[in-house]
Amino acid sequence: MTRTLLVSPDQPGAYPSIGEALAVASDDTVVSVSPGTYHEALFINDRGISVVAAQGPGTVTIDASSGTYPTVSCNSGRLELRDLVLKAGDAPVVVADRARLTMTGCELSAGFGAAIQVAGRSEFTLTRCRVTGGRYGLVVEDSDGNVEGCEFTDLSEDGIIVRIGAAPTIRTSTVTRCGNRGIYIYQYGRPTIETCDISQTGQAGVAVVHQSAPVLRRCRIRDTRGPAVSFARGCRGSVEECTTENTGQPAIEIAEGADPTIVEGTVNRKAAFGADAARATTGQDAARVEKLLGELAAMVGLESVKEEVRALIDEIQVNEWRRSAGLPVGAVSHHLIFAGAPGTGKTTVARIYGDLLAALGALPGGAFREVSRRDLVGQYIGHTAEKTAAAFELARGGVLFIDEAYTLSRSSGTGGDFGQEAIDTLVKLMEDHRDEIAVIAAGYTGEMLQFLDANPGLASRFAKTVEFGNYSPEQLVVIVERMAGGDEYLLADGVSEVLREHFGTIERDQNFGNAREARKLFEGVRKAQAQRLRQSGQRPSLDELRTVTVADVRTAIGR
Repeated sequence: MTRTLLVSPDQPGAYPSIGEALAVASDDTVVSVSPGTYHEALFINDRGISVVAAQGPGTVTIDASSGTYPTVSCNSGRLELRDLVLKAGDAPVVVADRARLTMTGCELSAGFGAAIQVAGRSEFTLTRCRVTGGRYGLVVEDSDGNVEGCEFTDLSEDGIIVRIGAAPTIRTSTVTRCGNRGIYIYQYGRPTIETCDISQTGQAGVAVVHQSAPVLRRCRIRDTRGPAVSFARGCRGSVEECTTENTGQPAIEIAEGADPTIVEGTVNRKAAFGADAARATTGQDAARVEKLLGELAAMVGLESVKEEVRALIDEIQVNEWRRSAGLPVGAVSHHLIFAGAPGTGKTTVARIYGDLLAALGALPGGAFREVSRRDLVGQYIGHTAEKTAAAFELARGGVLFIDEAYTLSRSSGTGGDFGQEAIDTLVKLMEDHRDEIAVIAAGYTGEMLQFLDANPGLASRFAKTVEFGNYSPEQLVVIVERMAGGDEYLLADGVSEVLREHFGTIERDQNFGNAREARKLFEGVRKAQAQRLRQSGQRPSLDELRTVTVADVRTAIGR
């Protein structure tokens, strides 16, 4: 079980220093550090420890620049560092040996030493970290790991060193303003370097020596005093679809005896590189996405609706992967038309869809605002635009769900033109803020076609129309069974058959309420049961309180 230790020099009961908390920390301990500057060096051995800034990025500084030890050392353990500012003097900032290191959102600076040094077959993950200053940014020796969305700037020598068979993946990261090389690969190094931006180096952007074999894929290398990439004798590897600008000549220097594969390709001008590509992507909550998709799958019926929503989510997910790979992504509208009869789960699906967009990072938040004509249409000229804009603003970051949207395009006494004003206002707002909101307009299928004709640009604002069909009698029975189970009612033998027969006789015209019919019937069944039990003249047992009979159902449906 994870234990959390609070560090705060000013709070009674908390540990005054990080070192004192580490002294008593057992395996799987989280050390939560209150804001401030802590002048100490940390040592973690043979344990799993997380050190995190309690109040987020930039609030906690660990400064060991006056000493001779690394700011943080981890040997044969697991270490997570999150949202910390770390400073060192002539020693490295973070050292991991035979360890598992995870760093997220940290800022590091060093004097003469390396910012991060990983060795001894360690495993590491660096995400959105920023290194400014030091002799080297990252030194990886005989270890594997991942670097993503990181920046290495203002290094006196090399930005990143990969050596002694190390094979990390370095993706969407920026290496710039290095006194020597951007990335130096030697002694059988085998890194994969993708979508990185390497610039302003004193020598080669990427130098490959000593039998090394890197893969460089879709990187941009520019403004280097030496070649963009140089391969020494005996080196292999590949350079695939990389862009070079303003580098020493030749841009790719291949020594006699080197045998790399060069794959030329044209990169789209909209493509992003380095940390800029990483910043273009949004944080995703994969666990929440799966939970919400599970909730959608658990809804009764609506198979075609579920398929449409899953297809939309798949497209958003793939677009995020494309962004993280530096590939261009076209504009995507999240606005939808939900067409169909009432009581078919349109509002519920809209809520889940909005939550999915938020969990995928496609929308800033998860707000859900349901409105109708009266919430958008005013009583005098100019009032409607004001009300519509206000409702839109309240829903920004989430979903604006317009129920019975077709009423906006109907003439309603003297308010017909005002409804048109609401539509015209929505058209402009939907285009101006298409990345900040999902507008879902719902209503009967036929009427929604008239709604879309109300403004020449309205139909083009919506990505697609999702059709909600009527529930079958069997599906309505399942809905009643779920309502009963949710309230701890038991359906006696024969009840489901009577319900199925009843739902099969109801005419499915425009006024058919689907799940609302099921809910209305269940409420009637509960009343019938209550009357039966009350009139029995004795206190019912637990089983009697929970059981709904065929007679209760027949009473509710009037048979």
